[in-house]
Amino acid sequence: MTFHLQSFFKTSAILLITIIFSCKKTPTVAITPPTGGGGTGATDSTIKPGIDPATANTIGFFLDDWLAKTFTAPIFEEAILAVAATSTITVDATDIITKIPLSEFGHNAVWWMGPVAGDARIIDPITNLHPHIIRFPGGSSSDAYFWNATQDARPADAPVMINDDAGVKKEPGYSYGKTNYNWQCNLDNYYTMLQQTNNKGIITINYGYARYGIGSNPVAVAAHLAADWVRFDNGRTKLWEIGNENYGNWEWGYRIDVSANKDGQPEYLTGALYAQHFKVFVDSMQKAATEIGNKIYIGAVTAESPSTESWQTNTRRTWNAGMMPGINNKADFFVVHNYFTPYNTNANAAIILGSALTEAETVIKFVTQTLQTNGATVKPIAMDEWNMFSIGSKQQVSNTSGVFAVLVMGEALKNKYGMSARWDVLNGWSNGDDHGLFSNGDEPGAVAKWTPRPSFYYMYYLQKMLGDRLVNSTVLGSSAVKSYASTYTSGQVNVNLVNTSGTAQTVEIKMKNFYSGSRFYWYSLEGSNDNGEFSRKVLVNGIGPAGDAGGPITYTTLKARSAFTINGIKVTIPALGAIMLVVDKK
Repeated sequence: MTFHLQSFFKTSAILLITIIFSCKKTPTVAITPPTGGGGTGATDSTIKPGIDPATANTIGFFLDDWLAKTFTAPIFEEAILAVAATSTITVDATDIITKIPLSEFGHNAVWWMGPVAGDARIIDPITNLHPHIIRFPGGSSSDAYFWNATQDARPADAPVMINDDAGVKKEPGYSYGKTNYNWQCNLDNYYTMLQQTNNKGIITINYGYARYGIGSNPVAVAAHLAADWVRFDNGRTKLWEIGNENYGNWEWGYRIDVSANKDGQPEYLTGALYAQHFKVFVDSMQKAATEIGNKIYIGAVTAESPSTESWQTNTRRTWNAGMMPGINNKADFFVVHNYFTPYNTNANAAIILGSALTEAETVIKFVTQTLQTNGATVKPIAMDEWNMFSIGSKQQVSNTSGVFAVLVMGEALKNKYGMSARWDVLNGWSNGDDHGLFSNGDEPGAVAKWTPRPSFYYMYYLQKMLGDRLVNSTVLGSSAVKSYASTYTSGQVNVNLVNTSGTAQTVEIKMKNFYSGSRFYWYSLEGSNDNGEFSRKVLVNGIGPAGDAGGPITYTTLKARSAFTINGIKVTIPALGAIMLVVDKK
């Protein structure tokens, strides 16, 4: 007799079944697909087919390099099925929200991270993480970066001292693409790092030079410098942006010395003036790209929120109203930055995670509405700097920062950003107020340089288990549990579950428009028992770091947990933790 074994398992044990084939002609026994694991209906005709929606304007060309994904079951160890679920996650496998752009998992490299090319301590984990897009050379320092200059060989028309927002002359701390300092990453080293890790870049052009330059035509000179970089890049980079947060009074070029300026620019920058200059940059850079037969996309600096805070200057308050119509739709995309939490406050986990759940939606709605209000076309939106402003309790280097990262990327996907990129690869300890994804080797506990922080592991396992299409999922029974589901072109369903509370949550996953296979696989991530809500460690399936911080060094070979679906898909999400899970197809 021949059996179909999809449902032929009991909960108490895994049965070893020997199938004996007889010479006699016997009827085939068909077993109905199980519904306990979330299977849908009795026949294929009950499954509603999924249809890819039209690409959102806010994603646009960022989906051009979309890739279909095939799930390969990981090596696993048998796990005990959770019981007594108090919440239900319902996933509709054919209710597609969007295809998932590869650019959603980006990161920020910085020129001060040192010569990283060829250094396995960083090349290996970045290759494994595969952020796809790595921004360079930095944030605000990009507006004082000369890509083609040797160390300390600033251009003659770049002043030694630049006005800050108070009008005080200060050294800008210029940095140079051809530096020979052994603690800096020069431009060639950055390009080699991209090649070695199989990633692409987004480059932030020095716009500030168009403002503080003291030559006869600083805008043309700065735009020509940018165009020469496009030529030198020679097609390696498709994504470029003009300046960094130039609406901010902390940026070089926000306020200039008008007595030194030779083309009649006003003392303070405005969005309208930036737009005027932006068009000059675009014309020069696109001309250079055309000359060498390459296609590039250029982004414009955009204010991400309403101008209601008392600290905001007139430049910040009027930035979008002047910039958006002024660029005359010459921007290919719009760039926003967001650090989510209240500025420099000792926020608890609830505030940090709550901000991740609301800010992404608030920002993209504000930007799209503002574009429409100002008569500009809605184009892709890139959040190419994100992190938190929370300080004082080691929040930024903690397990909770990893949970925060999953929420930010999940919400960015759900709200259809074209790109997002975490800030940043490496900073300094500063008593735990350190945005770095990796340790700088200067923190307590003799933690080695380039040791991955907890956020690295959350981002790694999210990508490892995520499919290629985001689909709808809903949570019933718990406001603490958040769900982001996806499907693979090869047919499996992924569910990423986040627990924002300090109490473990047991959930059951139900499926619509999908036949569950016999197994599901998952990784469980949580903090340890150090430093309260902000553990410096992450445990993956119960395995943590050997030292005082980080996660398991065996993360790439660590076995998944697995169980049969016959009695339901149930898991317990750790307190302030996450589970990344894939359900096999029938």
